[in-house]
Amino acid sequence: MKRSGKKRRYDETMAAVVLILLAAGLVILCSTSAYNGRVKFHDEWYYLKKQGFAVAVGLLGMVLASRIDYHRLAVLAVPGYAASLALSAAVLFFGDEYNGSKRWLSLGPFSFQPSEFAKVAVILFLAWLISRCFGRMDKLRYMLAALLPVLPVAGLVGAGNLSTAVIILGIAAALIFVSSPKYSIFIWMGCAGAAFMAVFLAMESYRLERLAIWRDPEKYEKGYQTLQGLYAIGSGGLFGRGLGSSVQKLGFLPEAQNDMIFSIICEELGLVGAGAIILLFFLLIWRFFLAAVRAPDLFGALIASGAMAHMMIQVILNIAVVTNSIPNTGITLPFISYGGTSVVFLLLEIGVVLNVSGLVE
Repeated sequence: MKRSGKKRRYDETMAAVVLILLAAGLVILCSTSAYNGRVKFHDEWYYLKKQGFAVAVGLLGMVLASRIDYHRLAVLAVPGYAASLALSAAVLFFGDEYNGSKRWLSLGPFSFQPSEFAKVAVILFLAWLISRCFGRMDKLRYMLAALLPVLPVAGLVGAGNLSTAVIILGIAAALIFVSSPKYSIFIWMGCAGAAFMAVFLAMESYRLERLAIWRDPEKYEKGYQTLQGLYAIGSGGLFGRGLGSSVQKLGFLPEAQNDMIFSIICEELGLVGAGAIILLFFLLIWRFFLAAVRAPDLFGALIASGAMAHMMIQVILNIAVVTNSIPNTGITLPFISYGGTSVVFLLLEIGVVLNVSGLVE
């Protein structure tokens, strides 16, 4: 469907929600990271300045992506998939280690996480691949043909970042699910996935240790972060201590500006503030759903569905970790947690979905 030369009306609600989340994220990050920035870098604005730069780059990328017909991205599906494989492999050999995890690649003064690029690459690749198999996704061999190419990427990413590998596999499962008219087979696929996960967890002792810490964090030294996060949530009450008034961020909660930032939201803004953030994410996911339903073709619908699955899985897992509903893993809260690579690729993803949602007038 060619749409060039015609006036396009984008999903203004989606764009507005993203901008509100970005603004709220910068304010919350400023409050949360000031102490760590002053202690570690002698600059309380350190994290905010780096995140602000990433947001500016991401917004520029979002605008450009929203103006490029998403059909043209089909030619990048295979090269993008190959690049995600190469970059994920490069992390294993040349990656930078931080807090015991090797997840970053450095390019001069800049560093980025290839796993964030891999999420977007997998969405685009699967949207392209499944749209080529249209009408045949009710057969197991075509489902497996769509899933198998994702496994090498998930395996390479999972070597140093299990949580992101789970997100990538979740995106793949969601896209295969929405494209298949038969749902019964997913019960067997789910059982196979659960068995694989059980074996995978048992292969390394530290993974089983995480399960033990999750069950009773007070018994283990490594449960300290989880406990401090729960203390922050509990002390916030209904309306919170007030923006900037968190106690846990003052060295008690390690790396408060990263994965555990939702606990600081609960402490400073209370249940009401945390509920407002969750409501914004729910609204954004709903707009993704509408973009998928109203997309002019299957390729666009799958892109929007992949973005919806990505956002939904990551938000749910992050909040579940912070509330100790699942074992602790390194999953950031989109648009809120500190992380330049994450926000740049998220905004690029939003730009493509905005293009899908564009209505020709």
